[in-house]
Amino acid sequence: MSKLDKDSKIAVIGSGSMGSGIAQVAATAGHDVCLFDNNAEALDKASQKLIKILDRQVEKGRMTEKEANGIFARIEFCNQLEDLAGADLMIEAIIEDLEVKRNLFSHLELIADETTILATNTSSLSIANIAASCNKPGRVLGIHFFNPAPLMPLVEIIPAVQTSGDALVEARNLIDSWGKVTVIAKDTPGFIVNRVARPFYGEALRILEEGIADVPTIDWAMKEIGGFKMGPFELMDYIGNDINYVVTETVFKEFFYDPRYKPSFTQKRMTEAGWLGRKAGRGYYDYAKGAENPEPTKDEKLGVEIFNRILAMLINEATDALYLNISSREGIDLAMTKGVNYPKGLLKWADEIGIDKILGELNTLQDLYGEDRYRPSVLLKKISLNQGSFYPEKVMEN
Repeated sequence: MSKLDKDSKIAVIGSGSMGSGIAQVAATAGHDVCLFDNNAEALDKASQKLIKILDRQVEKGRMTEKEANGIFARIEFCNQLEDLAGADLMIEAIIEDLEVKRNLFSHLELIADETTILATNTSSLSIANIAASCNKPGRVLGIHFFNPAPLMPLVEIIPAVQTSGDALVEARNLIDSWGKVTVIAKDTPGFIVNRVARPFYGEALRILEEGIADVPTIDWAMKEIGGFKMGPFELMDYIGNDINYVVTETVFKEFFYDPRYKPSFTQKRMTEAGWLGRKAGRGYYDYAKGAENPEPTKDEKLGVEIFNRILAMLINEATDALYLNISSREGIDLAMTKGVNYPKGLLKWADEIGIDKILGELNTLQDLYGEDRYRPSVLLKKISLNQGSFYPEKVMEN
């Protein structure tokens, strides 16, 4: 297995915002990088965009012109797969389509060295399925960056059942050396962040569809009362409503249509209408120049109701992720604070509020709606029954 170090050559497949961002991170860490795209126009756009990004960093005094030039010089823009030969690590960051990824990996294996590690940046697809397209699946794993990759500190490292221990250690050590915060996640739909975060969007959409509150009011409640940096609708517009919908749909399907992950008709219609958010100029908000968006209803009682409901669902999802060994309690809390900028780790937050209070909120919702969507996690029930907490040592310290 390849010994990845500062001299390793990195190949990134896909020159979109994610692929370009990963290439920038690797080049900043001193690696020679080959950024591949079979679309010459997309590759040229990526090159021009990177120049602008680096120029802005120089203007803001975050790096010298010499450093910026060095980063750009270490990135080779490639449009032939054969150009990737000799890379020690290949990271795929293309469309979220399982068959397209499988086809790519079977081709990458033909040009990769025997010791090359192959990684996918998928946010929700099965790593095991992708690895199975290779003759040497032991060197395949997930390395999931968050957008924008140069700014977001979290990287989820996801071994498939086939991934060798050496590949996992080598990949994680390398990404750690890039200054990223890594967490190990089990190969399950959505891994940590995209699984645990589903209620942030899904329950907000449900509240909207029920007419309890409008878009700006829900966003206001989560920011003003909850302390989140962005409300769910602002964040969906930022991510792209098409991307968010596809991830939601994928997680729902991969979890065998568990109602907890059921997509929203509102989300589907926004995607169908082309109201994809900031990139389209229109989403849940209008981003046209001079557009006036409605003001929130700043009703504290309503805001608390919205916040408590969404937070209880988030904590329940985080609890279930812990119960099913998706990651450690520290890994889950770290993933949510570093991956999506949550104000607190959800499990620590649950301890602060009180397990019984969270359980009570979920039981009330389940009694009201009679839906399996609101079923409390078995672990939440167990902790409540034993009058325990997620971080009992913190209780002992106090």
